[in-house]
Amino acid sequence: MSKQLHFTMGQLLEDIARRYPDNDALVYPDRDLRYSYREFDAVCDRVAKGLLAMGVRKGDHVAIWATNVPEWVVLQFASAKIGAILVTVNTNYKAVELEYVLKQSDSTTLFLVQGFKDTDYVETLYSVVPELRDAKPGELQSQSLPFLKNVVFLGDHDFAGMRRWSAIEALGQGVADDRLAAVKATLGEHEVINMQYTSGTTGFPKGVMLTHYNIINNGFNIGECMRFSENDRLCIPVPFFHCFGCVLGVLACVTHGSAMVPVEIFNPEVVLRTIASERCTAVHGVPTMFIAELDHPNFNRYDLSSLRTGIMAGSPCPTEVMKRVIREMYMTEITIAYGQTESSPVITQTRTDDPLELRVATVGRALPDVEVKIVDIETGETLSPGRQGELCTRGYLVMKGYYKMPDETARVIDADGWLHTGDLAVMDENGYCKITGRIKNMIIRGGENIYPREIEEFLYTYPKVADVQVYGVPDAKYGEQVMAAIKLKENTSATAEDIINFCRGSIANYKVPRYVKFVDEFPMTASGKIQKFKLREMAIKELNLEDAASVETA
Repeated sequence: MSKQLHFTMGQLLEDIARRYPDNDALVYPDRDLRYSYREFDAVCDRVAKGLLAMGVRKGDHVAIWATNVPEWVVLQFASAKIGAILVTVNTNYKAVELEYVLKQSDSTTLFLVQGFKDTDYVETLYSVVPELRDAKPGELQSQSLPFLKNVVFLGDHDFAGMRRWSAIEALGQGVADDRLAAVKATLGEHEVINMQYTSGTTGFPKGVMLTHYNIINNGFNIGECMRFSENDRLCIPVPFFHCFGCVLGVLACVTHGSAMVPVEIFNPEVVLRTIASERCTAVHGVPTMFIAELDHPNFNRYDLSSLRTGIMAGSPCPTEVMKRVIREMYMTEITIAYGQTESSPVITQTRTDDPLELRVATVGRALPDVEVKIVDIETGETLSPGRQGELCTRGYLVMKGYYKMPDETARVIDADGWLHTGDLAVMDENGYCKITGRIKNMIIRGGENIYPREIEEFLYTYPKVADVQVYGVPDAKYGEQVMAAIKLKENTSATAEDIINFCRGSIANYKVPRYVKFVDEFPMTASGKIQKFKLREMAIKELNLEDAASVETA
């Protein structure tokens, strides 16, 4: 039976804090931080008041550029309690991308950590906004970013032009409870509360506008598919800036009174240790994360028997990896979810009691109150079960649109409210969907349509293959040829000839990879999506296919 929640984010948290006041809400074992739901709600109120004292108003855009630190989750609810829109900035961004997002989003405030990987966020920001070094905190005047007034550092250091996070709560002490209550009373569930930027694998990133109603109901239904309750504890190693972290993670928990146990920066052993020490019942991850955990040399040192469920998503889930997760990580009720940021994000999900075959071979069926159809990519007509076409969805989950990009919005949401995903899929007679590829990723070789996913699934059955990506590269004669980038299991070796011979006779000749490359890692977005376009670009250079590529684009 479907059920829709009619809350703002603040009302949701306050309701859960009343129902489960003493349950763990947010736990960081490494920081010795443990908030109950009562404590977490109180912290969010104090920070909400601090935001008001800083001059942040309903409808203002507040950006956060940070790893999975505790302040991230607090800010997700504190900003929502005053109707400010949280703009989530990709942790892998550099100066040009940061400037683009801050400018395009009209952000008035930026929260940031010291840095991530090889990027010093503080120095990067000074390079983008040189005026910050001489600005009084809260009074920034930037020529290139006229909206940006406040910068807050999430840490204990003092940096020129920035406030410390600890100052926010202190500022809030001067704000009366009734002022915060008055702001909360003006909020509506269909107002935009979250803005995430699409990966931008083609063109400039677009700001996806999501409402309280969008993400609360998506989070609730995701949790329902995993049979979450107030007794569950979810380890969250996927990034918060992405829907995987802040909806499939945070909101699946908060809608059920479950505990959030984040990992600040993904590290397979830290994930294993966190699950074991906190007796987590669920863990999320993209396939490469699960592979890294399973293959970690210390895997057997950790007791994972508390695990029951979780989600594998973000990129196609290899059948063999799913089977290992179920068998070796005790995740007998693991689910697969599929979606995109524009749909808040989950469209379909498997259920915990689905037969293994459906859980490893499909991405499930539509969430409650969500419509899904498969349409012909040429004519737009709805296709019958078993036929491949574009997956489209409609319902509470569809975004409000792209910020300040009405033409782009109209390209993906049609006049009848259907969101066109750009993904190729097949649906069976029971509504279960298989994603067969991106329309743009389809390889066309000599007039034959080739779907990389099919070849990838076959190559996973080769005993030495740990991970594989198949993509098209330009070819003067056939238009495109098939190429496979393969990550081998540790302490194994194979040649390109071995791989090609394994394929011959088992899959159609035109699907057998023409090129095989062995890699140690794949180029990825910070949310764990493998960037096939980068693999293709690298191959064009390495294989000297520039001439064929120029023919292709002519």
